[in-house]
Amino acid sequence: MKRLLNTLYVTTQGAYLARQGETVLVRVEKETKLRVPLHGLDGIVCFGRVGCSPALMGACAERNVTLSFFSLRGRHWARVQGPVSGNVLLRREQYRRADDPERAAEIARAVVAAKVANSRTVLLRALRDHPEAAGAGDLEAAERHLGLILRGLAQPVGLDAARGAEGEAARAYFGVFDHLIVAQKSDFAFTRRSRRPPLDRVNALLSFLYSVLAHDVASALEGVGLDPAVGFLHRDRPGRPGLALDLMEEFRPLLADRVVLSLINRQQVRANGFRETESGAVAMDDPTRKEVLAAYQSRKQEEVQHPFLEERIATGLLPHAQAMLLARHLRGDLDGYPPFLWK
Repeated sequence: MKRLLNTLYVTTQGAYLARQGETVLVRVEKETKLRVPLHGLDGIVCFGRVGCSPALMGACAERNVTLSFFSLRGRHWARVQGPVSGNVLLRREQYRRADDPERAAEIARAVVAAKVANSRTVLLRALRDHPEAAGAGDLEAAERHLGLILRGLAQPVGLDAARGAEGEAARAYFGVFDHLIVAQKSDFAFTRRSRRPPLDRVNALLSFLYSVLAHDVASALEGVGLDPAVGFLHRDRPGRPGLALDLMEEFRPLLADRVVLSLINRQQVRANGFRETESGAVAMDDPTRKEVLAAYQSRKQEEVQHPFLEERIATGLLPHAQAMLLARHLRGDLDGYPPFLWK
């Protein structure tokens, strides 16, 4: 099992990353602000106006340290990586499965079922922690609705049916998401999911963390030799990491949604840390973005019980564990793909 390494997030505008021997230097206005050993990094993620030397790019490629660039709102721009690793036979099997609707549907159904089950767990935990809170009745109704969808996914379904179930579950889940926010209600009201652009503070937090999570999942898939671009649930689209989006569906409730709710309910983020742009999009300021990334990194260190591996692992290792299990399934070592179910 790959050990949990660190991801370096660089949010300071105007920063420049350089290499000095086996160390990454982060410079701002020609002054070195941070030194990080290369061997201790799993990835480097840069947001906004951040530069990087060719020498460091080459070093990252040689050492399999993924270097990614995002906009300040978290939209993916580009990534630097070395030669594709892994068995070419594994990737060919991945492509064959993706081209076979019936076999692709098997994996898509497992992924959607895990997303629905894990979203339902978020609602059940909220009902357990705040049984008398306003909106408890709506949460119970949504939880039952997700349970019905989950039972429908217990039987084989086609790709369109799996996609339809995912959309129905998302509407039910986000339809009551505002009830999960129990503090700063007026500042962090949530009415609906808006992606591009995010139109309120809650959507800005969700979209940002989903982008960061997609980076982590894509890196995990590359680590086992799979192609992050070719998925089973998400249709192929130029520039979209379809398989990374597939696999991250299982982790959204645990590694993104719960982090957002904790940040708001514990008042670790405040309304004055956001601003509305001319286009109507809502964006975070730099201190808020750092607070969000720190909370995400902290969540990755927490341990959970993996139901299939039957051992406790850090949540940050979940993408690597599931990528490994998916690769084993595609090789024929496992009869089916066992998705991650959060208890």
